[in-house]
Amino acid sequence: MIRSVSPYGNEKLFLLNGSYCVESEEYLLLSEEDVEGGLSYDEDKMRLKLQELERALVDDDDDDEDSESAAEAEAPAAYSYECSSSQQQVTLLTPKDLLFACAVAVSQGQTEDASNMISQLRRRVSIDGEPWQRISAYMVEALAARLAVSGKGLYRALKCKEPPSKDRLSAMQVLFEVFPCFRFGFMAANGAILEAFAGEKAVHIIDFEVSQGSQYITLLQTLAAEKNKTCPRFRLTGVDDPDSIQRPVGGLNHIGLRLKELAKSLNLDFEFNPVGDLDTLECRPGEALIVNFAFHLHHMPDESVSTLNQRDRLLRMVRSLNPKLVTLVEQDVNTNTAPFLHRFHEAYTYYSAMFDCLDATLPRESQERVNVEKQCLAREIVNIIACEGEERVERYEVWGKWKARMTMAGFQASPITENVNHMIRKLIKQYSHRYTTNIHSNALHFGWEDKVLIVASAWR
Repeated sequence: MIRSVSPYGNEKLFLLNGSYCVESEEYLLLSEEDVEGGLSYDEDKMRLKLQELERALVDDDDDDEDSESAAEAEAPAAYSYECSSSQQQVTLLTPKDLLFACAVAVSQGQTEDASNMISQLRRRVSIDGEPWQRISAYMVEALAARLAVSGKGLYRALKCKEPPSKDRLSAMQVLFEVFPCFRFGFMAANGAILEAFAGEKAVHIIDFEVSQGSQYITLLQTLAAEKNKTCPRFRLTGVDDPDSIQRPVGGLNHIGLRLKELAKSLNLDFEFNPVGDLDTLECRPGEALIVNFAFHLHHMPDESVSTLNQRDRLLRMVRSLNPKLVTLVEQDVNTNTAPFLHRFHEAYTYYSAMFDCLDATLPRESQERVNVEKQCLAREIVNIIACEGEERVERYEVWGKWKARMTMAGFQASPITENVNHMIRKLIKQYSHRYTTNIHSNALHFGWEDKVLIVASAWR
C-alpha cells in the first residue's frame, strides 16, 4: 500500500490494488450556525447510532455501492498546491487544478489564498465559454459563497420562497426538452404507472413533486392515445408545501387547471386535488393507489441532518397506505453524506456531464442555455458546495442508497418491464448517440457516455 500527500487535509490518500482510496478523519462538517445552535450530545449520539444501524442493516459491499466508493476514490489527488505557494506557482496551474486547489484552501480555512485563487479563476473561466469553463465559473462562485458564508442567501436569491419568475418556468421547460434524461426518467415512471392502470376502474396517484406538470401532460396524452382500451377514472393529488422553495410556478392550483383543461380536451375522466397537509390525503374505496416520487425525496432531510429523518419517515408513511405501486426517479450522485471535498469532486464530475449534454444540444450563445445553466444547474451547485446542515437541501444519493431505503421501508422492487425499456431505447436514438440506457438491479439507468445521471425504479 503506497501512501501519498493528499489535498484533503486530514484525509490520507493511498494506492490499494491499483486504485486510489481515501482514509479520512474528517467525516462531519458543521456550519457556524450548527455550532452556535448547540447540537445536544444526545442528538449527536443518536445520529451516530442511526448511521451505525443503517450500516448494519445494509450490506455496504453491494455492487451498487461500489460505484459510490469508486467515485469518491477518483477525487483528484495529484495537486501539489500548498497554501504557502507563490503567486507564480498558482498562475502555472491549469484552471481545473486551480479550482480544486481553491477548494482545498477553502476547506482548510486559508481565506487569503482562496480569495487570491478565486480572483485568478474569475479571469480564466466564463459562463459563456466551453462546458468546462462554464461549470468552473459557477463552482468558483459557489466557493466564494462558502468562503463568505453567503450560500444560503445566494441560493434563496436564485430560488426564493415566492413563486419563481417566468424565466424560471422557461428554464425548467427548456431543461426537460433539451436534457432527455429527465424526460426518460418521467417516461419510465409513466410506463410503470400505465401498466398498473391495467384492469382498474379507478386510479388515484399521489405526487409529492408535481412541479410544472410535465410528467402528467405526457401521461394524459398517452392514456388518450390508447385505442380500444377503457381508461379508468383518474384522480391526481398534488401535495403542496407553501413554505417550500421548490414550490411550482403559480402553485398547484395553476398547474391543476392546466391539467384539467388538457384532460377535458382529450375526453378523459380526470380529477385534480391539491393538498397542503399529508393528514388531508383522501384515499377512497375502490381506487388503486399509486405514489410517484419524481425528483422529490432528495429534498427531504435524512438521518444525517436530523434524528427526525423525514426522508425515511415519509417512505414508511407511504408504505402504510398499501399502494399498488410506487415510482422513484432521482439523480445518481452523492451530495448528501459525502465530506466537503469529496462532495465538491462529485458535483464537478456530475454537472460536467450535464454541461456537456447541453453543449451537444444548444449553441453556446443561446440565452435559453444560459438561463438553464444559471436557474437550474448553478442554483443546485451553489447549494451543494456553499451550504451545510439544514441549509443544504440538494441532498442526492446514489442508487444503492435509495434501494436500501426503499427496502428498509418495506417495499419490494417491481422490475421495469422490457416494453418500457424498448420504448425508451427507440426514443433515445433521436438524441445524441452519447446518451446511454440500461437495466441494472431492476432499475433503468440513464447516462451520458459512461456517467450515470438518473435512475428510475418501481416498487410494490
